[in-house]
Amino acid sequence: MKKLLWYLIAGTRGGHTRALILKLLIDRPYNANQLTEAMNMDYKTIRHHLDTLIKNGVITMEGDKYGAMYFLSKAMEANINEFNQIWEKIDKQSK
Repeated sequence: MKKLLWYLIAGTRGGHTRALILKLLIDRPYNANQLTEAMNMDYKTIRHHLDTLIKNGVITMEGDKYGAMYFLSKAMEANINEFNQIWEKIDKQSK
């Protein structure tokens, strides 16, 4: 999971957006519309990043497609410290 997180967050173009989604999901579950509003981003962009995070086992989805809620996966919860280290590094670079 450690290498996967580095790749998904620090090694790809959309990594910062994925990291922001994860930062929000650490606090509570969201659906795609709520994330769109909270991040002030396009719905399709949010959906793309959610699909990438699901495909890689970083988050899980519960419920129907439109109203589905997104949660951190158990594997992600177990690696939250690693995520925080990656976040600190990329957040400093983006300033």
